Amino acid sequence: MKGSLHATIVDVTSDGAVLDNGKIMTANAFSDLTLTPKHRFVSQSADWVVSSTSDGNLSLQSVGNTEERRDFELKKTVAAASVQDDILAVLFANNEMAIYSIANKELLFKEQGSAPIAVDSRIVNPYFLKDLVLFLTLDGKIVIVNTETRKVIRSMIVSSEPYFNNIVHFNVADNILVAATPYKVFSLVSDEVRASYEVRDIVFKDDVIYLCTKQGDIVSLTPSLQKIASQKFNFAHFLGLIVTDKAVYALEKEGYLIALEKDLTDFNVYNVDLEEGLVYAAEKTFFVNSMFYKVP
Repeated sequence: MKGSLHATIVDVTSDGAVLDNGKIMTANAFSDLTLTPKHRFVSQSADWVVSSTSDGNLSLQSVGNTEERRDFELKKTVAAASVQDDILAVLFANNEMAIYSIANKELLFKEQGSAPIAVDSRIVNPYFLKDLVLFLTLDGKIVIVNTETRKVIRSMIVSSEPYFNNIVHFNVADNILVAATPYKVFSLVSDEVRASYEVRDIVFKDDVIYLCTKQGDIVSLTPSLQKIASQKFNFAHFLGLIVTDKAVYALEKEGYLIALEKDLTDFNVYNVDLEEGLVYAAEKTFFVNSMFYKVP
């Protein structure tokens, strides 16, 4: 199904997209909040919408109460941020990690990572796991911090490329941790495993990792990164990937929607009237510029 957004996407982050009317679109719904002028949408977590300016003025706006707001003058460009209870976790553009108390704005933790030279725009927000916060850094690492002891308890290297090495995907399900940079896929089951792929998009669903690559491949992997199946589409330039309970959908730049069986053994190709513009893939919908394309 195809339709119009009646607005145009002007910015995309790992948690959602922003339209030119200031409305925020997340994977599940449109937010009733409108971004403050000069603020960029960062994330939506724990009933807060997180946004920031280029000079480090970060704001938390309550989803349930539009009058409730918290402001932080951090004075450094924010790359990613997430909220849980009284904890605000921030990853800065210089790869510094920090934890703040929302109630009194106190700095609780700070750790400097290696400053990146160049990063992929698909920056992932910190991830909370009970009393842990996992920072998905700009230099290809997963840094795990205990929010109670305020100490780093583990650091894992996903990739060590010199450029564009930030984490662009992260997910945890059934005690399986999956992450990716633009050049490497990482999984932690009982051991750390890595596989080299130039990733366009990646989805971890039903204990299977699906990804599409810059070379036109659509690949399925086990959690231990063993290849299950693949299909090659020569010259394809994939824009995004959606995996439902019944099929795998890949959107291609020249105006094709490829629908594959879950085992990747068979597929159909459909023509779509595709606009040029920013792309955001939600649970069952591709949003492209001012249009949306909903899959079955």
